[in-house]
Amino acid sequence: MNAQLDQIVNALLYEGYILYPYRPSAQKNSRERFTFGRVYPELYCGAQNGAEPCVMQTECLLSTRDAAPVLTVSLRFLQPQWRDVGVLPGALAGWPDGGEPVFKVVPQFSLEGTLYQTWQEAVERTVAIPPISLSPGQKTALVHDFSFAAARQLEPLPDGQNRVAAVLVRRHEALAGTVEIRATPWDERTFKISVRILNRSAIPGELLLDNDAVLLRTFASTHTILSVTNGEFLSLMDPPAEYQEAAAACHNTGAWPVLVGDEPAGQRDTLLSSPIILYDYPKVAPESCGDFCDGTEIDEMLALRVLTMTDEEKRAMRDADPFARRILERTETLPSGDFLRLHGVIRDPQSAEEFFNPSRRMESVLIGGVSVKAGDRVRLHPKGRADAFDLFLNGKTAVVEAVEQDAESCVHVAVVVADDPGKDFGWLRQPGHRFFYRADEIEPLPEAAP
Repeated sequence: MNAQLDQIVNALLYEGYILYPYRPSAQKNSRERFTFGRVYPELYCGAQNGAEPCVMQTECLLSTRDAAPVLTVSLRFLQPQWRDVGVLPGALAGWPDGGEPVFKVVPQFSLEGTLYQTWQEAVERTVAIPPISLSPGQKTALVHDFSFAAARQLEPLPDGQNRVAAVLVRRHEALAGTVEIRATPWDERTFKISVRILNRSAIPGELLLDNDAVLLRTFASTHTILSVTNGEFLSLMDPPAEYQEAAAACHNTGAWPVLVGDEPAGQRDTLLSSPIILYDYPKVAPESCGDFCDGTEIDEMLALRVLTMTDEEKRAMRDADPFARRILERTETLPSGDFLRLHGVIRDPQSAEEFFNPSRRMESVLIGGVSVKAGDRVRLHPKGRADAFDLFLNGKTAVVEAVEQDAESCVHVAVVVADDPGKDFGWLRQPGHRFFYRADEIEPLPEAAP
């Protein structure tokens, strides 16, 4: 098993689970959660005329070595479950024998300084499929059915006198699914692997229009993990030249397979198929202090926003669930040094130096047969109309501050407008007072060198 896999999958599995401002009362946390990797019940898919998927498919290429390869496939997903807060008419000294107390479900209830909130949690599900031995040149097919039983649990909530004043009720529905695996020879050394996940969970017809009932029977944040011994997976993003046609023939539905592992070592024995688009060999940034669960998260921004919450907002976040609580506690106790590390980092100083290298600054550029260089006067004729400045500066006289070339070898003339009251800031290369234009947007004035 590759060392980075669990870290990557755990981070991806909970993307979108709870979003800033991390409170159940927030609108986007009531309707916009569990958005990645949903595989809906087959009956619901039919009722929606196929608009919502009941299948996730991963296809990839597996190259064999001398020995027969052994393929292992597993699934990981979240099953949403309800957590209701039930308030008793009166506190009870003990739990009723052979039954449960009468209670009323409420959106939230404060007890002994803790705010309990009705909320959708999630149960992690793993489906492990027995290893499959592949024989070169031969097709292999396997169908694996799986299921998880429905459950309902009550957790008593005691008051200060150790009496039961309220209960938490957690319930999830029964799930059932099928995994279909096919290995089809592409040539004498390579297989095309197909993994199809189908949600066969039962759902009563009268609940097909109930979004919450459907979600409780949905596979959320579904990920497929493939590993192999005596073989290696081929990148679908950058396949070898001889396998480009084979890579193009791989059809992935709701999934994006990438290599995971030690890239410098050329590790290719593990493939992660995620509903989130990734590059080969994804990594969790070493500067990250932990998951924020918010899709496309920017750790620094979210951490700063968490710190600006009011005490009441932090209380609601702390009592939402363990994930939100960990985000809050981690952010409030983050050392200043670690906080500064969130601001950004240059991974490859050599590449950065190449991109920003002052040596790319040119002495001059030829415009209409005239050599234009720093200090020359020009007239501006913007063509891009990228913003209001292009309208305001049309026809203005400017002075060339520099002639520069970007990483794609495009030439840009940096200018400072002659009558700009703040032109001194332009000479200091400050934004808003220094502008870039292409050569065809610049008219040399007579003072420019011939």
